[in-house]
Amino acid sequence: MNYTQLSRSERYYISSMRAKNVSFNQIARDLGRSTSTVSREFKRNLRPTERYAAFVAHSYAVARRRRSRRGSHFPPECWQLIYSLLKEKWSPEQIVNYLSKNGLYSISFQTIYRVIRIDRRRGGFLFKDLRVVPKRRRKRYRSLDSRGVLRGKRLIDTRPLYINNRKEYGHWEADTVMGKDKHQCFLTLVERKSGYNRIAKLQNRTAKNVTKAMIEIIAKEPDLFKTITFDNGTEFHSYKVLEDMFGVVCYFANPHAPWERGCNENFNGLLRQYFPKRTTLNYIGDVKTQVVSEQLNNRPRKRLGYKTPQEVLYDSI
Repeated sequence: MNYTQLSRSERYYISSMRAKNVSFNQIARDLGRSTSTVSREFKRNLRPTERYAAFVAHSYAVARRRRSRRGSHFPPECWQLIYSLLKEKWSPEQIVNYLSKNGLYSISFQTIYRVIRIDRRRGGFLFKDLRVVPKRRRKRYRSLDSRGVLRGKRLIDTRPLYINNRKEYGHWEADTVMGKDKHQCFLTLVERKSGYNRIAKLQNRTAKNVTKAMIEIIAKEPDLFKTITFDNGTEFHSYKVLEDMFGVVCYFANPHAPWERGCNENFNGLLRQYFPKRTTLNYIGDVKTQVVSEQLNNRPRKRLGYKTPQEVLYDSI
C-alpha cells in the first residue's frame, strides 16, 4: 500500500483525541495508520506552548512540502547546463539571463543560490565557483526596508511639546512584554504624568488581540485617555480603531529609539521584577495580572515625591 500524507481532517482528529488523553495506539487504529506515523506527527509539530494545534501542524506540513519541491520541476539536463556554466565562473544572474534569452528554461537566480547553499551544507564544492555567496534573503541595497512599515501614522516628532513636560494627565505610552514562548505577552499602558498603569495578559501578540484589550481598558475610563504613544510593533497597527471609537490621538516613536518612551520602558523594568525574562506565562491569569498592576500603582515613587501613581493621577483629575 502506498503511503499518503496525513490530511487536514486527520490532524484535527489527532488534536481532539490527544486533548482527551487518548493514546497514540488508539488514534492510529481509528485512522488506519501506524502508531509511529501518529506519534511522529504529534512530536514534530508541537508548538512552543507544548500543545499540538491541527491548523498549525497542517501549515507546517504544507510549508515543508513546498520547500522540498523547490527546483525539483527542472529536469536533470537543466541542472547539468547550470553546473557547467558555473564551472565557467558565470554568476547565477548571468546564467538565468542566458537561459531565458535562448528560450531554454525559466528559473530564478535565487533558486540557483539556494541549490548551491544546500550543496555546500552537504559537503559539496559548487560555492567555490562563485565570486561571493550572498547571505539568504540579503537586504537589497539602495532600496527601502518596508518590513512592518505602516503608512500615514503620526510620528512622535509631531506630538505637541507640552506633553513632554508631564504637567497634564491623560497622555499614555504603550508596549508589549514577551513571555518565554514568544507568543503570550503582557500589554502595558503607562500614564506619563503619574506612572499609573494598566496591564492585560494576551495569548498572542497580534493587532487583533492588542486592539481588543485596549478597547476594554479605555472603555472603563475613556476620560483618562487623550493620547497614546506606541512603539513600532505591528501589533499596534490597528490604532485607528481606537481613534475612531474614543477620539484618542495616537503617535508612534521612531524606530530603535526606546528612550522616546522612557516612562513605559522604565515600567516594563518594574514589571520584570514580578515576571523575569524567560518566565513562562502559561499559568499567569487575569487575577494575578491585576494584583501586580495594583501593587505597582500603589508603590511610592521617588520622582513623585514618594507618592503613589494612583494618588498622583486621581489628585490631578
